[in-house]
Amino acid sequence: MASVKKRNGVYQITVSMGTDYQGKKIRRYKTWTPPEGMSEKRQEKEVQKIAYEFENECGRTRYCDCDLTFHEFAEQWFRDYAEEHLREYTLTQYRGMMPRIYQAIGHIRLKDLRPRHLLDFYRNLEEKGVRLDTTYAPKTNFRKYLKEHDIKKTELARDAGIGISTVDSLCNGNHIARQSAEKICKTLGLKMSKAFKAIEPSETLSGRTVNYYHRILSSILSSAEQWEAIESNPCRKIKAPKIQRTPPRYLDEEQAVELVRLVEKEDPKFRMITLLLLLTGMRREEAMGLEWKDIDFDRSLIHILRTSQYVAHKGILTGNTKTISSERVIKVPQTLIEDLKYYREWLNKERDKVGDRWEDHDRLFTQWNGRPMSPQTYTSWFKKFIENTDLPKIVPHSLRHTNATLQIANNVPLTTVANRLGHATPATTTTVYSHAIKSADAAAAQILEDILHPGRYKTDPAE
Repeated sequence: MASVKKRNGVYQITVSMGTDYQGKKIRRYKTWTPPEGMSEKRQEKEVQKIAYEFENECGRTRYCDCDLTFHEFAEQWFRDYAEEHLREYTLTQYRGMMPRIYQAIGHIRLKDLRPRHLLDFYRNLEEKGVRLDTTYAPKTNFRKYLKEHDIKKTELARDAGIGISTVDSLCNGNHIARQSAEKICKTLGLKMSKAFKAIEPSETLSGRTVNYYHRILSSILSSAEQWEAIESNPCRKIKAPKIQRTPPRYLDEEQAVELVRLVEKEDPKFRMITLLLLLTGMRREEAMGLEWKDIDFDRSLIHILRTSQYVAHKGILTGNTKTISSERVIKVPQTLIEDLKYYREWLNKERDKVGDRWEDHDRLFTQWNGRPMSPQTYTSWFKKFIENTDLPKIVPHSLRHTNATLQIANNVPLTTVANRLGHATPATTTTVYSHAIKSADAAAAQILEDILHPGRYKTDPAE
């Protein structure tokens, strides 16, 4: 509410507008000098009217007081909000995408940011040549090189200042980032041009990636609106970039059986991860976060309570599950429990081989020394494993899709499927697995047809 004070015949009107996003009080002032001959009573009425109008005017313009650029405000947002409330993995992803945002709109004052600036930015993201993810393919067989020079992967990771998962990926012949490639060459004394070949991306950014930029901007600008640094979030005034949804990749029943047969011959660690993903439908990061205390061998239950993720320059981090509903307990087949017992025995023998170099983290899936294994290590292995089979070119997440699809095809209730997958509601399951639901629906229709009109549309074998 406006306050009014009179001094030396002049009225000063003050409107308090709360605080800005930095906690500083915001006040606006206006003075009014009454004309000569106006009575005191008339002056009081007039100044109250002016104060009321001024207060309303301030209410309409109170959001236009932040002179920070978008770049400056976003950095404040990271310090004051994101670093405290976002998961480490999400925070790293956001940070990694900010350079391109800053280049496009970082110089614009926050209060001057308009929907057209965002639309121009999204259009630019969809153009060819905008990708920054040039990777480097090894020309050298680094697995052989390290062996010939008696260099352990852990030593290379330590000396080069990179993650062990990056070294694993390198030894598997996968592409790595330029920064990692440069560090490896510097550590080993190799020339970049002889050790690696640059692989320029030929594709444009996916609609999903462009949409992710929109989500980041919307999150930052929503905070700006809540903190009254801007009047409204410009992201809400435009349509989010479209995501071209593609059907999930999965295996049918026969292919799933073949996968189980083929994986029997593989490394016990990777075999166990594959069976867990296929038979439980859990996410890769959830499987990597499992600890032995999460397994109830007597009641055949698995408690999914955490995730394990690799974050560049920080290593393997333990985090919460994706959502509250993702924290769950699921019943598993007795055969899987027996496989877990066998795997535990195998892992104990591996631990005994390492001796006092073993670090006990209670994780099911570890590196050679007991430290948590990177999810990317399994992804790299799975890619090569699938390439050496006649199975469709699937990824680890396809095992989750396979699990859900097979459940739905065999008439497991959607609520049960949703609970086992850790979806917030069955609506999510319905959206993601509409293909399986349609197939199950068609099968149900045929069953009714066979019951109510047996043989009506069947062709005579003699014809």
